[in-house]
Amino acid sequence: MHLLNLGILAHVDAGKTSLTERLLHSAGVIDEIGSVDAGNTQTDSLALERRRGITIKSAVVSFALDDVTVNLIDTPGHPDFIAEVERVLGVLDGAVLVVSAVEGVQPQTRVLMRTLHRLRIPTLVFVNKIDRRGARYDAVLRAVSERLTAAVVPMGTADALGTRDARFVPGLAPSALDVLADHDDGLLTAYIEDTVSRGALRAALADQSRQALVHPVYFGSAVTGAGVDALIDGIKELLPAADGDAEGPVSGTVFKVERGPAGEKVAYARMFSGTLRTRDRIRFGAAGETGGTGDLGDSRAQGELGDPRAEGRITAISVFEGGTDVRGDAVAAGRIAKLWGLADIRIGDTIGEPRKSYGHFFAPPTLETIVAPSDGVDRRALHRALTRLAEQDPLIDLRHDEVRQETFVSLYGEVQKEVIQATLADDFGLDVTFRETTPLCVERPVGSGGAVEFNKKDGNPFLATVGLRVEPAPAGSGVEFRLEVELGSMPYAFFKAVEDTVRETLGQGLHGWQVPDCTVTMTHSGYSPRQSHAHQGFDKSMSSTGYDFRGVTPLVLIEALRRAGTQVYEPLHRFRIEAPTDTLAALLPVFARLRAVPQTTETRGASCVLEGSVPAAHVHELEQQLPGLTRGEGELESAFDHYAPAPRGTLPQRRRTDLNPLNRKEYLLNLTRRVGA
Repeated sequence: MHLLNLGILAHVDAGKTSLTERLLHSAGVIDEIGSVDAGNTQTDSLALERRRGITIKSAVVSFALDDVTVNLIDTPGHPDFIAEVERVLGVLDGAVLVVSAVEGVQPQTRVLMRTLHRLRIPTLVFVNKIDRRGARYDAVLRAVSERLTAAVVPMGTADALGTRDARFVPGLAPSALDVLADHDDGLLTAYIEDTVSRGALRAALADQSRQALVHPVYFGSAVTGAGVDALIDGIKELLPAADGDAEGPVSGTVFKVERGPAGEKVAYARMFSGTLRTRDRIRFGAAGETGGTGDLGDSRAQGELGDPRAEGRITAISVFEGGTDVRGDAVAAGRIAKLWGLADIRIGDTIGEPRKSYGHFFAPPTLETIVAPSDGVDRRALHRALTRLAEQDPLIDLRHDEVRQETFVSLYGEVQKEVIQATLADDFGLDVTFRETTPLCVERPVGSGGAVEFNKKDGNPFLATVGLRVEPAPAGSGVEFRLEVELGSMPYAFFKAVEDTVRETLGQGLHGWQVPDCTVTMTHSGYSPRQSHAHQGFDKSMSSTGYDFRGVTPLVLIEALRRAGTQVYEPLHRFRIEAPTDTLAALLPVFARLRAVPQTTETRGASCVLEGSVPAAHVHELEQQLPGLTRGEGELESAFDHYAPAPRGTLPQRRRTDLNPLNRKEYLLNLTRRVGA
């Protein structure tokens, strides 16, 4: 028996949760098929999911298909929860992408397929809802080929579309040989010589599907069960088994974190190597870290200074089987498990031997809002609740203004805002509203700038010398911290304090926006060592501490940024709109008002396709106005594309939530108050 970690992905409402229910029923895990509308599905376990009829959190369920044990992960379909999908992709062996036979290829379907293709995750396509009125075969198959991937292999045909009697008739289409021969010279030769056997064709199909070179396409209905048996055969035969050496070094990846009934952290992890057992002590930390040593003992290098990994003892393990999770003593390579005992675990951490980070597949959130508590809501309780939510979704990226007692959260869209509001009410009893949603801009240095503060000189109240130089870096390269001073010139902990503070301070640049890409070089360093006095021991009041370096670094860094200068960049989304040609005249004035710039226009008979860019701040308004402008026939697809310089004039400013190192006097006063608090 082999393992397969399978993801079910789709645009919202394409029917992936219904397909999950059908697969569980076919495998004998459940006796009755749940309904999304009735709110009784197996994987949508949250009350909010059942109420809204959408998947919000990924869910794992296990079942057996003959000699294949499948760990199936049901993922959200709404684009506002794309981060939840992203965390799952790094632990999959294969995927089923669900497409609606009625709506066809939808915007999120394309986003998902591009990512699956980029990651080379073997993927089967299941065209669902063939029993619904308006279901299409040829048009949807053509759309899959044109808009998702040309390497499609139809696995059969469909009859009686749009009726309860709709069925899938298995059988490789004649075009399959053409597609498979493109990737197999031997098959191409046999094709030319007309000597291809059915066995050779099936073997080539299985091999190329497992390599993500081709994508078999099935049609069916999760509601009636049509085509599902053929899909199950494809899952067993055409997707690769999970690999990993159970006897090797322990290594796994955490893709989900939740809280148990007693408030304890529970981590969902895919094991890639080794066997993890209860009572094992294990190290864990951010993905992509590599081994290193330093003054802090065993650490994982990040930049030049290192970032210590946490350590914990596994107190309990649950593995998935038979439709649920059951307690076990161990989890081996290839399996997915729930782990208890790792209090400091975070989403994305690797367990045991570090693994290379799989990075971000989708764009980060480009919107931000303030959570406003209603009268009588305890602000501290609200902050604790939001911190809990950030454990489960780190990309909401909390930012707290201690002066005004306000908390900012990052968002993908308005639906995510509604879900956060409902979750705070249902799970924590906290009634909140939200301020206006604003775009999340970034700042980039436009030149090189340096500054230095010397120990106890020229108004520097700190026992620390810190000099920094800030320089531009390519977009997407991140923050690199370098040393131009000897690492042994002062205690390691002081260097670490400077690097950590640099990264924290860059969260708010000259205009209040994050500075995500730059090189920061430490050019000066110095400290006051402890002085020994006869009969008195060490004089601690005259020796440097980490507080001094954490205190002076923001002043130096912001001054270096000021001398370098920064440019504010706003997030732009690329858009694709398909609409009736005769509505183009109504669309263009709206584009101008929303600063949307069409870059290409293509006419296809009675419809036209426009592609271009639009500021993230206006995507929601464009989405709302499109139906009225196009008689309900317009279709919008949008996704973050890049950051562009913000328009001159009113430069977007973001309210600061730090101690404001832009104003030296205010900063020192705020720091004194914080220390005294």
